[in-house]
Amino acid sequence: MKPILMLIIAIAICEFAGLLGSIFNFYSIPTWYAGLKKPSFNPPNWIFGPVWTILFLLMGISLYLIWTHGFGSSKIALWLFILQLVLNILWSALFFGLKNPGLAFAEIVLLWVSIAAMIFSFYSISEAAAWLMVPYILWVSFAAVLNFSIWMLNNIIK
Repeated sequence: MKPILMLIIAIAICEFAGLLGSIFNFYSIPTWYAGLKKPSFNPPNWIFGPVWTILFLLMGISLYLIWTHGFGSSKIALWLFILQLVLNILWSALFFGLKNPGLAFAEIVLLWVSIAAMIFSFYSISEAAAWLMVPYILWVSFAAVLNFSIWMLNNIIK
């Protein structure tokens, strides 16, 4: 397969995952989410779309780098990538779909751990691929703090 096609496929997989996750956000943001108390450091809603689009792009490039190095050197890297992508989508389903910040917080901790494990796994295959995932784990760290704060501010116990 040609490298450019591999790159396009890798990016498309990641952006599609982002699109799947955003399905849960669509109806909840202007209704349920808008009514929640949020911490002072909550970014404006418009920032999330561009940030996630860039992060999914970086994930796609990282996936491409691992793919071109051959997953044979670490099938674990591929499984960790798939796991974190599924957990990423699941977080949106729990937080926005089920409107359950408590469960979403527990899940985002698992997401963070899976991203960290993936970064370490990627590093042994491609340092560049691992470094491309650092903005992602930083944003998820921020999202976890934001998630926890929203959960606490709204006393939502589920």
